[in-house]
Amino acid sequence: MLNQKTIDALDEYKKQFHQAKPFRYVVVDDFFTPEFCAQLLKQFPDFNDQDAIDENQTVGRKAVVQQVPEIGRAYRDLDRLVQSQAFINQVEHITGIEGLLYDPHYIGGGTHNNLNGQELDPHVDFTHHPITSHHRRLNLIVYLNRQWSAEWGGQIQFHKNPRLSPDEDEIISVLPLFNRAVLFETHNHSWHGFPPISLPEEHKNLSRKSFALYYYTHQRAQPVDPHSTIYVERPLSERFQTGLKLNANDVTELQQMIGRRDQHLKRLYTTITAQTKELSRIKAEVMRLKAATGTPDKQARLLQRQMELLSFDESRMFQRIQELENSTSWRITAPLRQIKRWFRRRGSH
Repeated sequence: MLNQKTIDALDEYKKQFHQAKPFRYVVVDDFFTPEFCAQLLKQFPDFNDQDAIDENQTVGRKAVVQQVPEIGRAYRDLDRLVQSQAFINQVEHITGIEGLLYDPHYIGGGTHNNLNGQELDPHVDFTHHPITSHHRRLNLIVYLNRQWSAEWGGQIQFHKNPRLSPDEDEIISVLPLFNRAVLFETHNHSWHGFPPISLPEEHKNLSRKSFALYYYTHQRAQPVDPHSTIYVERPLSERFQTGLKLNANDVTELQQMIGRRDQHLKRLYTTITAQTKELSRIKAEVMRLKAATGTPDKQARLLQRQMELLSFDESRMFQRIQELENSTSWRITAPLRQIKRWFRRRGSH
């Protein structure tokens, strides 16, 4: 399945990975054998609205299928490949990151099908797996587009810092071409995304197809600040200058940008409210426990209340934390992450 050319060039890919800027990555063309990659494209899932429910609970223009082995035979073979120790050893050789762990849940991964008009704002990914709490270390993306042009947008872009002005930000663009793999490290400054897809009329039937997988480790030598996925909205186009007379397309673009920011703020406020209520309830319980006396009967009741407090709807809390993986501020999710890790440590004792 893996192209022999890829295996023979591992040392060269290792060199490219470690020399890359603005952070470590490598681009590998002809990643799989042509026959196997053709089967992946042939069995690629059609766009389904049920797979395109976004974080605002509306049908978006990106469909994701995470149940990779269920897609078809080629994807079952792919799933077996990416979790095999031989393949993981090759990825470790390129990156120098040892002890890589495959993610059977494909959280955030699987097949990605992006329609015309879809974009992905520059972002850094969540740093820890929402179920296992393992450290996220690498993204592996394989593109499945036989036709693609730079004028169509949708090329993955690596940023030095998207908060800088465009002339200061260091941006590397890579076209999402058929059988091209991109492997890059994830940490606090691995900013990446892609500009809006704008297909010409004669190619409106196409979509941006890819397969994504993320690797983890139990620990990491260089600590990172824990955070969920953090997005930075793109700056206004350079054409928006003093004296510009807005046309219909300009107005639409501005409305879309304002709409995205409004959705972001709505999610942020909802998150703050929910977490504040949860933490306030915990604080009230702790205060009641502190008020208990030291008599045997009271101690028994205190122990019972402690157990009730520690078992408060854990599944609901973990589900909420997982939903917050797409929020935009690690400062907000950090307290709940600490609580989550404490519960998991308690359960392993």
